[in-house]
Order: sequence, then C-alpha cells, then structure tokens
Amino acid sequence: MKKVLLILVAVMGLAFAANAQNIGVRLGTNGEISYQQPLGSLNRLEVDLGVGGLLNWNTAHYFCLTGIYQWHWNIVDKFGWYVGPGAQASYFQAGGENFFNVSVVGQIGLDYEFNIPLQISLDARPAWHFLGNVAGFGWGACLGLRYML
Repeated sequence: MKKVLLILVAVMGLAFAANAQNIGVRLGTNGEISYQQPLGSLNRLEVDLGVGGLLNWNTAHYFCLTGIYQWHWNIVDKFGWYVGPGAQASYFQAGGENFFNVSVVGQIGLDYEFNIPLQISLDARPAWHFLGNVAGFGWGACLGLRYML
C-alpha cells in the first residue's frame, strides 16, 4: 500500500511538471505540490496535492487533493490578495487506522509576483470536514513559492 501511494504521488507530480507553468510548492505543517490555472484576467483555479509523513512511515501520514476557485485583486502593481471556496478529499493513516475525509475549504492570502517568473504567497486555509471518519473544523497556513509563466 505504501509503495502504491508513493507511486501515485510521483505520477501526479510528473503530470503537473509536464505542464510546468504556474507550478510550485506550498510549505506549512506539511508540503503540497501546487498548480494554478488562470481563468480570465484575475481569477484562477488552484489545485494542490498534499503529502505528509513520507520520510517516517511510523508516524501519521496523509495525502490530500484540494481544488480552490480564487478571486484575485491587485493592491499595488505586483502585490495582491485573493480569496475563494473549494473542496478537499484526504486520506489519513495513523496508529494503524485508515481515515478518509471530504471537506469544504476556503482560502485567503497575499501574493507577490517578482520581475522574474517567481511568485511568493502566504495564505490561510480553513476547512470543515463533514464527510468521513473525522468531522469538524480545521485550518492550516502555508508559504507558497511558484514558478509563473
């Protein structure tokens, strides 16, 4: 099972890298491979593949897939803020037990695009886990680095 999950993560990462524009990482409690697709002049779709506990299989680990629609506004030139709703499906394994959750998420954050193809962002992501083994409210915060074309 562990090998299958690692292969799944590797295949997803390669699929995102094959279309290597607007791709990066989000670093917080755990890591995510992040892809953004512009939708019009300011709005965009963000898809993240999160992984945790891969270096030590004796601890809790998880995989999650998140999709968020974002509205983006410029504050000044290349500095802006964004907010949006989304959904998340996650698989956890801890203490020999398996958990699966479906969640409604939101995201709010700030981003800056440098004069080189690099974007940095800082955001918070509240979540309400409503379907699965663990119900309730949760949240996370991340620093993102993204290659922008």
